[in-house]
Order: sequence, then structure tokens, then C-alpha cells
Amino acid sequence: MANLPTHHDAIILGAGGAGLMCAAVAGQRGRNVLLIDHADEPGKKILISGGGRCNFTNIGTSPDRYLSQNRHFAKSALSRYTAADFIALVDRHGIDWHEKTLGQLFCDGSARQIVDMLLAECPEQAVTMSFGKAITDISHSDGRYRVEYGGETAFAPSLVIATGGPSIPKMGATGFAYDLARKFGLKIVEPRPALVPLTLGGEETLFRSLSGVSAPVTARCGKTAFREAALFTHKGLSGPAILQISSYWQHGESVEIDFLPDLQSDWLSQAKKQLPRLSLKKAINAHLPTRLTETLIERIALEGELGNLTDKKLDEAARRLSHWRFMPNGTEGFAKAEVTAGGISTAEISSKNMEAGQVPGLYAIGEAVDVTGWLGGYNFQWAWASGHAAGKAI
Repeated sequence: MANLPTHHDAIILGAGGAGLMCAAVAGQRGRNVLLIDHADEPGKKILISGGGRCNFTNIGTSPDRYLSQNRHFAKSALSRYTAADFIALVDRHGIDWHEKTLGQLFCDGSARQIVDMLLAECPEQAVTMSFGKAITDISHSDGRYRVEYGGETAFAPSLVIATGGPSIPKMGATGFAYDLARKFGLKIVEPRPALVPLTLGGEETLFRSLSGVSAPVTARCGKTAFREAALFTHKGLSGPAILQISSYWQHGESVEIDFLPDLQSDWLSQAKKQLPRLSLKKAINAHLPTRLTETLIERIALEGELGNLTDKKLDEAARRLSHWRFMPNGTEGFAKAEVTAGGISTAEISSKNMEAGQVPGLYAIGEAVDVTGWLGGYNFQWAWASGHAAGKAI
């Protein structure tokens, strides 16, 4: 005998950060919510984030730290549910946390505390959860959405897309959100990997031999720059500075690295006055790892004691070290991307409540939407803020 269909005020697809927050807020308003995820447990990306400690927000959150075709879109939700609001929630649940660098907040204990907190925020009598059942069909008629999943059928006047983007496919991530959005006529901004390592080819494969070497740098692409560590890998470039700049990088563009962001442009010619017998290699090696110094010197094709080199040549060497151009040939793709840039177009959605303008009752939140934050807790804050906005509306 077939299971009887269930009826709800809202059905939320995806039990990641945004979906859990949306379910909690709606449930606390007395809404009857069904939360569905094909994974066997909720919050899988939360559990692996921040090395298992979940970088759950950033105290520097502001709309200018998000990429979107509409750079103003995130303002409304972020202003109505702030980092301070989420910190207050974490504190209320007695979860200890610490700030690392650049405003990044992490649990002292485990990322599971954040998942458990969000589940605890969902009132049992209001929120029904279904895990480990694949969605097989979704349709809309007579003002109601019909969702078929794992042999069950559910109806609701509101449907929330919170299934994220295709980054980290080994966690079960797919482009499901985009297929569903297209089905209802919503436009998609071409999804691409973001916060992702860059790959090097051609002559620059020489730098792959530095795999494991890191240095504090400033990475630039166009007008955007990030000052953090860069890491050489066996495929190319990674580390926080590179992950950050990757979200802004497009194929065919160069990435400029300043290997010595703390030094003046004439530092080598000044060093020559103080220590003329010092070799160029030792001068550079005082600031950079030995293997990196050797590779850079080889490419600059200049060596010897500072006193035997002209100021012009030394200033040119310093200029190259502070404006080193790499031409990445690609990225390591969605498999290694922390998030997805692009997604459901913000032109289709209300910035106030995340509802699709042309499709009443359809909402999109979190990473599924064309809003991508910087590295360091910004994407979780967008998940909380957009989930909260939709949860207040459904």
C-alpha cells in the first residue's frame, strides 16, 4: 500500500547550513516544515569545514566581501542577520570558540557542535526531517509544490532550494539546484569553482618542484589583492592568498605575486650600501625560503655580491620579486573548490526574502544563489543570513 501524501507549510530541499537555519527559523514561527536531504545525515559540509572545527562566521562580514553579478544583493539579508546574531546563538548554546586571523571564528571543540545546535533549534513538533532519500520528482500546480522522494510524496505552498552548488562532489554535491531552478524558468549565472587552487603549465611547471613551500605574499588579479600565505603544490599554487584571488581570476588572466610585500622597491640597492659583500642569494634568502629563493634567482638570471651589481639591476630584480606574474592554465576544479561562484541569478530573487519574483512560493538560499563570499567564514554567514531571511517568510 502506497504511503499517504503529507502536507506542509514549506518543504526545504537541502540540510546544509542554509537549509537548517531556514528550517529552524520557520519552525520557531510555528510553520510545519519538511526538511529533505539525499545525504544520510545533515550538515556534511559543516562537519568537514575549518579542519573539522567549522569557521562558522567572520566578524568582518560586510557586503563588499561577496562576489555576485549584483554586488548589492547580499546587503539586505546580511544586515538583518549579522555575525553578532550568530555568535549570540553559539554563545547561548554554550559552544566555546576562538578567533584565528582576520576575524575568522572557529569552534574550540568540533564542527559537530554547530550541526547539533542547528538541529536543536528546529522544534520537533514543527520540523520533520528526512535523510538518505533521493528526490525523484518535483512539480507545481494549483499553488502547491509536489515533491516525490524515496517513495514518499509531500505537498506545500512553499519550496526552498538549499541544495548548494557542485563544489566538493565527493560529499554528494551536484548541480541539482540549477536544474530545478531552470525547470521553473529561473536564469543561472554560469557556475565556476571558487576558493580553489590554481594550476600551472608550460615553463611555469618549474615551480611545481617547490611543492610544500609557502610564503606570506600579496596576490593580485586586476584591482583585487589579498595579503596572506601562498603555497606551492605539485600542480601549481594554493594557500589562502591564492584561494582568495581564484574567485576573481578568469582564464587567460595573469596573477601577480609580491613575494616581499614588506620591503621598499629599492631595498636591494639600499642593502648594497650596508652590506656590499652580501650575495644577492643571501639577501633574498633572508626573507624567503631557500628553495623558493633558488628558483627565483634562477629565473631572474642574476647573481653575485651586491657590491658588484649595479643599482639599476638590483632595483629591477626587486621589481620582479614584487611583481612576479604567473599565468595559470586553469584551476583544480569543483573537486577541490571550497565553494561555487555563480548560480541562481539574483535578478530572479527578492533580496529581502529570497523568493523568486516570477514563481510565487519558490525560494533559493545559500550557495545555490549567485553570492560567493571570501575565504574565512563569509560563506557560512551568507548561509545563516539567507536561510534566516527565507525562514521568516515561508
